[in-house]
Amino acid sequence: MTKKLLYLCAFALIMPFGALSQNSSSFGAYKFVRFIQYLSGDYVDTINVNKLVDNAIVEILSQLDPHSIYISKEDVQAMNEPLEGNFEGIGVEFNILNDTLMVVNPISGGPSERVGILAGDRIIAIDGKSITNINLKITDVHKLLRGPKGTKVTVLIHRKSLSTPVEFTITRDRIPIYSIDASYMAEQGIGYIKINRFAATTEQEFVEAMNKLNQQKMNDLIIDLRNNGGGLLNSAYDLANYFFDPGKLIVYTEGRNSPRTNYFSTSKNKVFRGRVVVLIDEGSASASEILAGAFQDWDRGIIVGRRSFGKGLVQNQLPLPDGSMIRLTVARYFTPTGRAIQRQYKFGDLKDYYSDMTQRYDRGELFNKDSIHFADSLTYKTLIRHKTVYGGGGIMPDVFIPLDTNYYSDYYGKLVRSGVINQFSLTWVDTHRNELLKEYPKFDKFKKNFQVTEKMISELVALAESSGIPSDEKGLAQSANELKIQLKGLVAQSIFSTSHYFEVTNETNETYQKALEIFHSWNDYKHLVQE
Repeated sequence: MTKKLLYLCAFALIMPFGALSQNSSSFGAYKFVRFIQYLSGDYVDTINVNKLVDNAIVEILSQLDPHSIYISKEDVQAMNEPLEGNFEGIGVEFNILNDTLMVVNPISGGPSERVGILAGDRIIAIDGKSITNINLKITDVHKLLRGPKGTKVTVLIHRKSLSTPVEFTITRDRIPIYSIDASYMAEQGIGYIKINRFAATTEQEFVEAMNKLNQQKMNDLIIDLRNNGGGLLNSAYDLANYFFDPGKLIVYTEGRNSPRTNYFSTSKNKVFRGRVVVLIDEGSASASEILAGAFQDWDRGIIVGRRSFGKGLVQNQLPLPDGSMIRLTVARYFTPTGRAIQRQYKFGDLKDYYSDMTQRYDRGELFNKDSIHFADSLTYKTLIRHKTVYGGGGIMPDVFIPLDTNYYSDYYGKLVRSGVINQFSLTWVDTHRNELLKEYPKFDKFKKNFQVTEKMISELVALAESSGIPSDEKGLAQSANELKIQLKGLVAQSIFSTSHYFEVTNETNETYQKALEIFHSWNDYKHLVQE
């Protein structure tokens, strides 16, 4: 009914009224179309009927579940790009620093790198039009630099090593959006892969990462799904096939008008036989929970962290005639034991749903496992070890890690929210880039020897003051170690890669360190998995 109603709303102004049969299966749709015609033809003032229809669709969907949404024509492409795994443009990571467009890094192999764009370059004009001191926004950059593959754009670059600006003509190309943030050897024999989303390219990226780690003699693996909000069901299913023998149920979906669909592991891939630890937290949702749930239900890996988000609703993307679309919930996800991943919500009253993270914090759930309570009806038994696991919303880890707030101060929060930490790191690296590259040609030397100095911290504090954030000695003392870790990671990211940022910051991360401890003390944890 809802799908038909939405489709008819969009056609209300162009379809002859008589074309709608009095015997329509949806009298509500028939009624709504007549209402729209009355508005269009008889209302006293001129109105934007299309906008009213859009608003009506948004309101109708808000009365359903939390994840059925309307996507305008203008937003469709932006919403799909992360799942498709690419967009078309010039291929740079950028930041807007003091109203100036700064290249953080050209994307490896992309069109900007091919013509010689370098990290630290300032783009001061695009196609002959100055873009400095115009209150530039990220959306403006996208409009100016993105475009169809094969089209050209000319940029004027200010580079510190050159006395005058230099012009580059770049041919736009398809640019990958990577779903794997990091892959490296955590220790001898232990690999680490961090996945930020499940997209069309995730399996290919994952295979490349696994091959690289296998060449470095990986035996065991940490899969980091923290803050992974999900993505494509099939992408998570495809990754699961690398860890389960053929014929294992990975997930199933079922809805009122959607018959149960089972997803069984296949024999198309070589199965990884090593030990696995999966990291999750309250930001792990949807496809992340599917993968983590399969590992847990089959006792294939140890889940470490905090209870995941609890998004277990399946959406289909349904196009509307004007190029907009709706993502409509059609079914629910269930783990192999039959656990529903979706946490509870009330139709049309989503206030509690959206404030769930605040409620978890207030209940102490993020700090103490004993603060989490499940009804007896929500207990399940895993399929091999028969250990107790829980349904009713999200995946509860086997090993709980409390949220660390010891380093957090109001001062640190202000620095993060204002973007001052990133701004300082970009400026500092830009000033010291040549000496950094000379001193640290390889990451291993950087990781071992580079230190964030007190002078750097003082400069950060001074930049914060100039941005309206008063210095706070007590807050700085509480957060100093975390600030140094973050700054070292951001410097590594700027001169090496995003993967190296995580290699730095994971060194002091409790959840990551717990994963390593589990491998070191496997006999204490092997009761949680199938031998």
